[in-house]
Amino acid sequence: MKQPGTYILLLAAVLLLAGCGAKKKAVSTPPAAVVTEPETPSWHTCLIRNARSTINLYGTTVTADVTMQTVRDSMIVISVMPLLGIEIARFEATPVEVTGFNKIDGTYATATYAEVNRNLVPNINWDVLQQLCTAELPTGDKRAALHYSLGGKKIDLLMDYPPRQTDVPLRVEHQRTDRYKKVNITKWL
Repeated sequence: MKQPGTYILLLAAVLLLAGCGAKKKAVSTPPAAVVTEPETPSWHTCLIRNARSTINLYGTTVTADVTMQTVRDSMIVISVMPLLGIEIARFEATPVEVTGFNKIDGTYATATYAEVNRNLVPNINWDVLQQLCTAELPTGDKRAALHYSLGGKKIDLLMDYPPRQTDVPLRVEHQRTDRYKKVNITKWL
């Protein structure tokens, strides 16, 4: 994709060349409308296996491997596996809400982004989460560092990305909630 500056230069060059040979004459018909095609997304699904995440949460540092499966603009599944590939936590996100599963305690909580952002600074939304889970943050596709404050307590997230796989078949399914006890999201925040 060309940069916007390239289009401006091309447009200026065309206008300059057209102006050099043009005769002064009134135009009686209006110019045709410019039709632009929407940009095609570069991927539909994205899979990142064994990303290394380090979270400093309230002074305690936790490191774990994370697998992130994303279906563009639809659903994200984040599996947290600190030991031997055993999933101990799972997060599912849609553009509307986030659901977290604590597989050790057998509990889960669901919240909208507004509920999550009540005490979180800066706020998180679907777009930021999708960029984080697909290695598309402005920091690049190798490492991401995010800093938050939750109720005045500091949270730092460092993510080291392995190469991502795009447009691969994914089995992204919602976790069954009937196996878990629902808790209020404020218990976790």
